Amino acid sequence: MKVVTSFPHRVREIENCWIPMSDGCRLAARIWLPEDATQSPVPAIFEYIPYRKRDFTRPRDEPMHHYFAGHGYAAVRVDVRGSGDSDGLLLDEYLQQEQDDAIEVIRWIASQPWCSGAIGMMGISWGGFNSLQVAALQPPELKAIITLCSTDDRYADDAHYMGGCLLNENLTWGSVLLTFNAYPPDPELVGERWREMWMERLHHAVLFPEVWLLHPRRDRYWQHGSVCEDYSRIHCPVYAIGGWADAYSNAIPRLLKELSVPRKGLIGPWTHSFPHEGAPGPTIGFLQEALRWWDHWLKGIDQGIMEEPLYRVWMQESVPPQPFYEERPGRWVAEKLWPSPRITPLRLMLTPNRLVEEGVAETQLVFQSPQTTGLTAGDWCGFGADGEMPTDQREDDGKSLTFDSTPLDQRLEILGAPLVTLELALDQPGALIAVRLNDIAPDGASTRVTYGLLNLTHRHSHEAPEPLKPGKRYTVQVQLNDIAHAFPPGHTLRLAVSTSYWPVAWPSPEPVHLTLFTGHSYLDLPVRPPDPQDPSLRPFEKPEKAPAPAHLTLRPAKFQRTIERDLSTNETLYTIFSDGGDFDGAAVAHLHAIDLDLGHTILKRFRIGETDPLSARAENEQNALLRRGDWEIRIKARTCLSSDQDSFHLYADLEAYEGKTLVFSRRWEETIPRDRV
Repeated sequence: MKVVTSFPHRVREIENCWIPMSDGCRLAARIWLPEDATQSPVPAIFEYIPYRKRDFTRPRDEPMHHYFAGHGYAAVRVDVRGSGDSDGLLLDEYLQQEQDDAIEVIRWIASQPWCSGAIGMMGISWGGFNSLQVAALQPPELKAIITLCSTDDRYADDAHYMGGCLLNENLTWGSVLLTFNAYPPDPELVGERWREMWMERLHHAVLFPEVWLLHPRRDRYWQHGSVCEDYSRIHCPVYAIGGWADAYSNAIPRLLKELSVPRKGLIGPWTHSFPHEGAPGPTIGFLQEALRWWDHWLKGIDQGIMEEPLYRVWMQESVPPQPFYEERPGRWVAEKLWPSPRITPLRLMLTPNRLVEEGVAETQLVFQSPQTTGLTAGDWCGFGADGEMPTDQREDDGKSLTFDSTPLDQRLEILGAPLVTLELALDQPGALIAVRLNDIAPDGASTRVTYGLLNLTHRHSHEAPEPLKPGKRYTVQVQLNDIAHAFPPGHTLRLAVSTSYWPVAWPSPEPVHLTLFTGHSYLDLPVRPPDPQDPSLRPFEKPEKAPAPAHLTLRPAKFQRTIERDLSTNETLYTIFSDGGDFDGAAVAHLHAIDLDLGHTILKRFRIGETDPLSARAENEQNALLRRGDWEIRIKARTCLSSDQDSFHLYADLEAYEGKTLVFSRRWEETIPRDRV
């Protein structure tokens, strides 16, 4: 990564600026400006997230926003209401209040003497979500957005549910937000009222996993903030970016298909991270690419970006299964249209143990997966840490119904979402299935290419689930995640079907026997022929950024991921410990610029018995530290989810310490109906 220290414009930085809202609340902003912006106003780039501009996101904000300012933009990074140093309370994700505030912030930015009146909005994850949501509100000052690792559909493609199945990420992410929401503002910025603001936040703490568990169906709660409800409301140009190792890549082809505004899509091999610093590589010069986009739409400078293909992706080569990849080999390919008329389906029929192109007779295959099927899945969403990628699938393949093609006699490339149609019957009214597409090397190693989940009570609708009638035959479709993958000659395609996928998804209430009928079940692959134009695509520039803030590592980070099997109880314990690492591998770091020590650790445990889905238990423990001289804040949060046939049981403890004194504690013990989950 090239660190740039000399820019076309000298940069003036405003450490904190209060942006007044119409109700009297003030939002805290950090701003980078070209030094002469007041004399020569410039367009602004607005980023708006709850992850604390002052401290925790300082290492990622500064190299990016200083870079934009150095190239002639005002960069404005704002803490969402109730987070960081902003006033108010943060009571949930993507509330109308958050969006209304964003409109006021945009108007405030446009009215500043250093702003030309043209504004772009960008962000990754939360900031990508609300960039889309704010675009749908059509503020006239907003001229374009860049949305990274986000979704247009909060129910179907977010951290809570997948195919109507409850994700364990609902507990993990909700616990992270519970902890983040318990941090105080910085006394150096807000003064003596910091404690009052902190106590108000603590006394209004929200057990977010409970909120989301109360909405297991696609209802109005999820429709709010899902721009897929009406794509026509977005009027400004959209650049949607993500990575195949991220959990949000499906939204990008959907946005390209459904939006009618100028748009572009880019998917690399990356995890939930910016393309200039994400793993696996190769990384690209994302900041330069963003500047080309902003120059076109905010300054009217034609950089040729809109003459390039609509959709560009990294066609991943086959690799041996590994828990971490420094780089994924592959090449950039592109489509001018999406959906692309160049991509055609290849149908492979399921027959006992085989995938074949010709028609097959019906056979009944009866199967039940152990509850531990899924231990090789890796994380639902990768962040580039060790051990989070799917490992060799052979263990899970052995616990699934599998169907293999004959070894390929020529290279096969796919781009899009494989679709699996299954005719099946179950012996229980509630069940889930997991479907994986794997790449099998000649030595037998099994690499997961993509996968999908379906809660079978949601087979017709996520709005109105229906119980299964035991023994009745159903035809269902499972759409796997979008992917670009090249299967080499000699390799075999494997489709694997299982009735559990732990710890990615919460298990069905009862062990399930699945009867799958071959002859009526098949896989449709989106086959992309090579395009001779691909080698002539404009190469991305090498990654670069502005300098990061200086810090001192006080304690190096540790990361551990283990699976333990207790043969006396037949239980499996999956443990993940992350000791921070956001500051170049530091668990606890000292930020020189604001004289602050900070750190954040997460421990996740997932326990389940081999045969009993009601033994499933997920736990999450978090510890956070903020310290400056005698001022020391510690936050401890613990959450635990279990279930019986009818209900989820959610327990949580939140503790806040000032020095060694416990100043706040709260316990939750909640019971939530399962409602066909």
